[in-house]
Amino acid sequence: MKNTGSIFHLHIIVFILGFTAILGKLISIQAIELVWYRTLIASLFLFGINFFKNKSFNVRRKDIVIYLLVGFIVAAHWITFFHAIKVSNVSVTLACLSTTTLFTGIVEPLVIKRKFYWIEAVLGIFIILGLYLIFEFELRYKLGIIFALTSAMLAGVFNVINKKLTQDKDAGIISFFEMIGGFFIITLYLLFFQGFDIGRMRINLMDGVYLLLLGSICTAYAFTSIIELMKKISAYLVILSINLEPVYGVIMAYFIFGTSEYMSTGFYIGTVIIIFCVFMYQPLMRVFHKSAPQ
Repeated sequence: MKNTGSIFHLHIIVFILGFTAILGKLISIQAIELVWYRTLIASLFLFGINFFKNKSFNVRRKDIVIYLLVGFIVAAHWITFFHAIKVSNVSVTLACLSTTTLFTGIVEPLVIKRKFYWIEAVLGIFIILGLYLIFEFELRYKLGIIFALTSAMLAGVFNVINKKLTQDKDAGIISFFEMIGGFFIITLYLLFFQGFDIGRMRINLMDGVYLLLLGSICTAYAFTSIIELMKKISAYLVILSINLEPVYGVIMAYFIFGTSEYMSTGFYIGTVIIIFCVFMYQPLMRVFHKSAPQ
């Protein structure tokens, strides 16, 4: 079958992305310090990847400022994501992160001034229903749900902005500067608000291993691989497959962390509704809004 190897590679990448949440729970340091290390390691690896591919780092000053600001959004997205895991669990966080599609559908018409499609509103209502079921049956994790939804909203903003930025510019170079921006803003926060407490930054051997995996494989490698795969298979198939990230992550968490990831029936019904809506988005858009960009 044509492109079988690429499709298999894509699912390996999505599996790796799903493992990000697992690493977030395994790493002992708090979310802000965790993301500081992640952006630092990802910056170094992305620099190496771009350098060995002979890409030019010569970027207009105005564009660099924009990339650095977007890096702040990325850092905030990751901080709220990992904090949600710390105060709840992997399953709750990934279920709520599935709402990124909903937030993207809300943000995109505002940012790029495109038409708002009614199917997005309908799916949004069902996603809200799914969220209601999760809230209703897992109120003990309400703080984690709030942080996870904030993370999903920031991811929606980031996705829309990045989509616009990468239309005529190199995504690898943009990502490098975004990681630098995230690292810089977190460093400033740690310096001015926490005095860069060495004790809070201290990591053990396993934390170091997990952080290295997070920054290199789960960030730099995964992102650049997805960009390369989009040249071989359709963007629609890539996006559809990435929507499996919460599914892979929840399954892995169930087997790795055991009883701490066991949830109520209502939670799983709500999660299935959200993921179903995510998967149905593109097919329904193709049927009801054929003129919409796919």
